[in-house]
Amino acid sequence: LHYKPITEKQHKTPLLISYALINRFHILDIQPEKSWVRNLLEQGFDIYMLDWGTPTSMDKYLDFDDYVNGYLDTYVEYIKNESSTEKISLQGYCTGATIATTYASLHPESVKNYIATAPVIDGWRDTTVISNLAKHMDVDKMVETIGNMPPEFMYYAFSVLKPFEQGIEKYVNFFKNIENKKFVDSFLRVEKWLGDTPPIPGELFKQWIKDIYQDNLLIQNKMYIEGQLVDLKKIDMPIFTQVAVGDHLVSPECSMPLHYAVGSEDKTLRMYPTGHVGMIASSLSQKKVLPELGQWLAERS
Repeated sequence: LHYKPITEKQHKTPLLISYALINRFHILDIQPEKSWVRNLLEQGFDIYMLDWGTPTSMDKYLDFDDYVNGYLDTYVEYIKNESSTEKISLQGYCTGATIATTYASLHPESVKNYIATAPVIDGWRDTTVISNLAKHMDVDKMVETIGNMPPEFMYYAFSVLKPFEQGIEKYVNFFKNIENKKFVDSFLRVEKWLGDTPPIPGELFKQWIKDIYQDNLLIQNKMYIEGQLVDLKKIDMPIFTQVAVGDHLVSPECSMPLHYAVGSEDKTLRMYPTGHVGMIASSLSQKKVLPELGQWLAERS
């Protein structure tokens, strides 16, 4: 997707956002006052969004190579051609940041600036329930049995992370604020987004669990994608790593090691007092996270 500019002057270097494989990218533009995309457009950035689509049973053998050297590389080359630039700025969010990180390592010649937002990097240091589940998962048997990871599995897995909050508390708050039109509108938008989770290709899911969580290959510079070593030291472009202190999906301990592992001399690490989604779609995001990111990126674009 290519967003229509809303300012007369634009920064020269386009920005491609690699959203997570779980849920949809709509959360980045879910409503005007909390829109990540609109804020960056107002700051004069040329924004592209990567839509991973909806994998079918025919896609169950797609793996890291397909997503990194296939999909993402194709989109980057397209944007470079459209914008007549040799390099682009790249942002990855959550699992989309893991894919973007491997891309920045394998294709540093195409990335001018890299922004890693809540990246999944160090599986052994991750303190979340997700990490604990992944480390004890017989992923070979799972993928052999069901193929792609279905939306129902992903939705359940994330719902049980905060069972009281997700199962009871949020609905109590909803009825307490049912007369508040703005609250109801925001609540329903987020609920619709939460329920819209695409499947994940079985082979990619298997690689993810093994390489990132169980064997922790990425942070050790031991991960291979189609015979290519993913060496984080080859990420030598300016990098901005964003971490949420209260992130229950990707703990700070999982994301922060990226800052210290890359080869770049121009690197910035910021920690924000919010959660996984709060970092990209909240008042704090609009008032603190995006202004800092915009200033950092503008100076390098």
